[in-house]
Amino acid sequence: MTNIAICAPATPITRDHAAALEALVAAEFPDHSVTFHEQCYASSGHFAGDDLTRLTALLDCANDPAFDAVWFARGGYGSNRIAEAAVARMNASARSKTYVGFSDCGYLLAALYRAGIGQCAHGSMPVSARSETGREAVRRVLRWFSGDNSGLEPSLDGVTPAAAFNLITLAMLARTPIMPDLSGHVLMVEEVSEHLYAVDRCFFALAGSMPRLAGLRLGAISDVPENHVEFGQNAEEIARFWCDRAGIRYLGRAEIGHTSANRVVPFGLAGPAGAA
Repeated sequence: MTNIAICAPATPITRDHAAALEALVAAEFPDHSVTFHEQCYASSGHFAGDDLTRLTALLDCANDPAFDAVWFARGGYGSNRIAEAAVARMNASARSKTYVGFSDCGYLLAALYRAGIGQCAHGSMPVSARSETGREAVRRVLRWFSGDNSGLEPSLDGVTPAAAFNLITLAMLARTPIMPDLSGHVLMVEEVSEHLYAVDRCFFALAGSMPRLAGLRLGAISDVPENHVEFGQNAEEIARFWCDRAGIRYLGRAEIGHTSANRVVPFGLAGPAGAA
């Protein structure tokens, strides 16, 4: 039995979202138990409760020895505001857990990975369980919690450490106190709903700050808005351009992103949930 706690470090979900995941788990993953923190449904402007409410819920889940994993309910924006305080207050129980999310929750994954707390993984979140395509992405995470690695990013080789981030999230992380050392890692990045010039801008911000990567893979750059003029390079050409300029090996594509094809990427070396 994997006991999974769910909290919302950024934006809220609805009880319908929770019910959809609970039904999926009950029908297909009876060896798992999911517990939604009441904070998931809180609202304070943009956020799932104010900063203290979100921080308290995260610590409730992370520090409780009854849970094996913490699954972030949804991205959006806001987890960066509580990341430093969270890792500073996590106990021994928190250090043995698995943490899963992506997009804005990459801030928390970064802070946890830097602090050496638990097993972090880029993976789809409970909010996706309401749609048929989203449910398959959620199933990959639930299978991984069971020790089934079939939903991992295919390029992971078990030898070279990896990490995966939303591109803008990573650009905002660079040179902050929660940025982990990614030396020797294969870095995978993805983005959604941003103009190509914004993708280029993010690569510019990152190119000079991570020169010791083992390589970079580009995930999905999805739902790109139409600009009034063509940018002149597609997403892969942008990635190659900045990798060449920074002396980083471009390794091709990765199956990650804000799509139903999103795969699980454990930070560090690939393995089952709970394996550091």
